[in-house]
Amino acid sequence: MLSFKYTFQVIRESNGNTQTAERPFYDFLEACLRHKAEMVIFEAARTITELSGVTSRELTPAITVLQLFLSSSKPVLRFAAVRTLNKVAMTHPLAVTNCNIDMESLISDQNRSIATLAITTLLKTGNESSVDRLMKQITNFMSDIADEFKIVVVEAIRSLCLKFPLKYRSLMNFLSNILREEGGFEYKKAIVDSIVILIRDIPDAKENGLFHLCEFIEDCEFTYLSTQILHFLGNEGPKTSDPSKYIRYIYNRVILENATVRAAAVSTLAKFGALVDYLKVCVRLAFWSVFYNAFQFVTNVHIVLCFLFQPRIFVLLRRCLYDMDDEVRDRATLYLSTLEEEGITGETENDAKDFLFGSLDIPLINLETSLQNYEASEEPFDISSVPKELKAQPLVEKKAPGRKPTGLGGPLAAPTSVVDAYEKLLSSIPEFSSFGKLFKSSAPVELTEAETEYSVNAVKHIYDQHVVLQYNCTNTIPEQLLENVIVFVDASEAEEFSEVASKPLRSLAYDSPGQTFVAFKKPAGVPSVGKFSNLLKFIVKEVDPSTGEAEEEGVEDEYQLEELEITAADYMLKVGVSNFRNAWESMDPDNEQVDEYGLGVRESLSEAVSAVITILGMQPCEGTEVVPSNSRSHSCLLSGVFIGNIKVLVRLSFGIDSSKQVAMKLAVRSDDQAVSEAIHEIVANVCLLRNLTSPPWPPAPPPTDNG
Repeated sequence: MLSFKYTFQVIRESNGNTQTAERPFYDFLEACLRHKAEMVIFEAARTITELSGVTSRELTPAITVLQLFLSSSKPVLRFAAVRTLNKVAMTHPLAVTNCNIDMESLISDQNRSIATLAITTLLKTGNESSVDRLMKQITNFMSDIADEFKIVVVEAIRSLCLKFPLKYRSLMNFLSNILREEGGFEYKKAIVDSIVILIRDIPDAKENGLFHLCEFIEDCEFTYLSTQILHFLGNEGPKTSDPSKYIRYIYNRVILENATVRAAAVSTLAKFGALVDYLKVCVRLAFWSVFYNAFQFVTNVHIVLCFLFQPRIFVLLRRCLYDMDDEVRDRATLYLSTLEEEGITGETENDAKDFLFGSLDIPLINLETSLQNYEASEEPFDISSVPKELKAQPLVEKKAPGRKPTGLGGPLAAPTSVVDAYEKLLSSIPEFSSFGKLFKSSAPVELTEAETEYSVNAVKHIYDQHVVLQYNCTNTIPEQLLENVIVFVDASEAEEFSEVASKPLRSLAYDSPGQTFVAFKKPAGVPSVGKFSNLLKFIVKEVDPSTGEAEEEGVEDEYQLEELEITAADYMLKVGVSNFRNAWESMDPDNEQVDEYGLGVRESLSEAVSAVITILGMQPCEGTEVVPSNSRSHSCLLSGVFIGNIKVLVRLSFGIDSSKQVAMKLAVRSDDQAVSEAIHEIVANVCLLRNLTSPPWPPAPPPTDNG
């Protein structure tokens, strides 16, 4: 088997043109297909299918051998063959088509892994005319396999529907039927996600798909799925031809479900009331009733008209005012007071819609803090008074086992955010008081190993034109007193930074945290990056354990610390948005920048997504940082605030091929064209440093609307 690995390596590293010249050692692999040992035959066939740029002529003998293995009496050979063909079907589906009849016989295989691989391969290689027949075969199969296999089949069916959109009815009905069957959360979530994707990508499937989702939440045992479906229904339902038919399903959730689902249902009802005029207007309807009475129309006509023009949304929301849960009542009160003609948020209906369903341009933690500090009075709470700069969670320092406290050095007045505490501390130091407003403070970065004699971590404070490095130091040796403590910073690998000030620590007693600071100047508004070498210097004085007094004379000493790096992510605040689609569409499209990048070989798509999120330092939105298992493509939504308080939104589309090469499409919108270009420059520089090139294969699919 080792010889196949060497052969594969030689062929892969060869520079020959596979379309016009023979590959070196390919004849050896083809000859091995006629070997007596089944293991040798399979390894030769598998190696041929994994060759880069393999041609149809080269694949043919390998596919033929694998097709023979499909009818083998040995389960291991059947599994190996169908698994290899499943991989080939991703890149060369037509080459596997001749094996479809043999794979159909494997659907009833006793080994469920073999049956699952056979079905997913058939779904990848089948044509439009075979869809209905495949669905009938799969229906009986689904009840016999575990949830993890069912999820694989569901994802394959979703891909097939996107491939043949005219078959959406039969495929959507199949997904709806299995949605009603027994299954765990991940399995049901995979089906719901598939239906949502089909609704978004196939316009004709919208009403059919929404109807299936409405039926599902009538008997859904998972709170998360119910709330997600209600949210999606609130976004898409008002855009259908007859929005009123969904009201019954939504209001049933208010009557029958738990408090979380009831609150989501109230919000969904409000969306219908805000977006569908004939479902909400109350005053006008009363006027028409009086008008018809005045002209003495027959009583029956009056009753019919009142029924037809009944303000259903307002009636239902008013019933929610008596709910047992306070959040349900509060939501109903807010929506009623806002959607009625004399709203609290402005003079037009658009003001109310923007207030209720537009993107929230203030951090939720700031809103929460302001509400907690608000004292009931005649003056109403003013949301415009809430600060728009991010405020982090209150500083709660945890003391790890064996480590000393390494925070700000003393108790803080509560409630005080981390940013407020740091800003108060830095502004009290004369050397830094002229730097302006603090934009961001990083989490502490450890610069020493655990259980060492000196514990040091660093916090990076970012200003528009300056960076202040705060070194939190702790002395863990009882017999020593440290004086004149300072960190000498070598910025030779950070060319754009120049040291302008430093503040040493006069003394550092045992188990008493202290801080020393070093400040650098940098170009204004520029995400300058670099590495800093750190050397802790101090004077050591011995302490008498019996008296606790230190000696008068000390000895100069130093301690090497780890390097500290300032990255582009340090210039970005993680600030989420409540509705990504609305926020994206509200930004000026002229400030949009789009480009494609190659991310090289990655173990998985999930690793690539995590790496890009880390590089940009932005907040993932709507759970898009989670990549479904075995997914070949994925879209991720990010939001943040760039230095200078510039809002930034990012759409990422990833794709991975059979050789694990990852390509990425990056779309950026911001309030400033220069910032959009800067985000692309950050990604491009990282790709350049890692010697990554543009993808040689087709780019990732365009981003989908997940907002």
